[in-house]
Amino acid sequence: MTSYSRLLAAATSLAAITAGIPAEAKTGTTRNIVLVHGAFADGSGWKAVSEILVKDGYAVSIVQPPETSLEDDVAATNRVLDSLDGPAVLVGHSYGGIIITAAGNNPHVKSLVYVAAFQPDTGESLASLGDKMPPASKAIRPSADGFLSLDQGLFHGDFAADLPAAEAELMARSQVYLSVKSATAPATAPAWKTKPSFAVVATHDRAINPELERFMYKRSHSETIEIDSSHVVYISQPAKVAALIERAAQ
Repeated sequence: MTSYSRLLAAATSLAAITAGIPAEAKTGTTRNIVLVHGAFADGSGWKAVSEILVKDGYAVSIVQPPETSLEDDVAATNRVLDSLDGPAVLVGHSYGGIIITAAGNNPHVKSLVYVAAFQPDTGESLASLGDKMPPASKAIRPSADGFLSLDQGLFHGDFAADLPAAEAELMARSQVYLSVKSATAPATAPAWKTKPSFAVVATHDRAINPELERFMYKRSHSETIEIDSSHVVYISQPAKVAALIERAAQ
């Protein structure tokens, strides 16, 4: 057997052993935070929040969901959660809120944090929630193969108005396209119905209507704060977002 084959065999064996152990039994001293980005962004946006949390003694993981389907994105998140040695706070921004609503049912998750994020109830999707209270932005553009992006000329003003122009321009050029399949997938068994949730309303959000954020977080009884920010509040106001995440960890 090659070294690579032995590594695969060992990994498979370890997964089989740990799969049946309850999260409580695997709890160590590490306090885990798992961060999930939303549509049109990537995990690098969590840099400042991550640095604050690590400095404060937390173990931080950043998921890179492919945004090809909600099923794929939840699987990517569960893959990270299942690798942890104890409970975690699961954090989602924007479409990441759809992801954590499903992945939050993972037994490692103790609480949820929605950062200017969608928080669907059963049967709701990103698209249906957006239709309920439309955002100010009209920047979304469809591709021929079933994906969505933001018009690069509108990206700064509609998505990241409180970031420097150069930073917003780089984000616009490197944006992750969201599949229509992901945007229209309905939620099932929302985790916020059984686990504590916390939330941030971005009061100058043009990508998600702030009134929709307030509506969702009120009905879920999420502990909510409001921050004067664009949609990318986790980038422009990292200290305030990190403080709420640490509150959720307690």
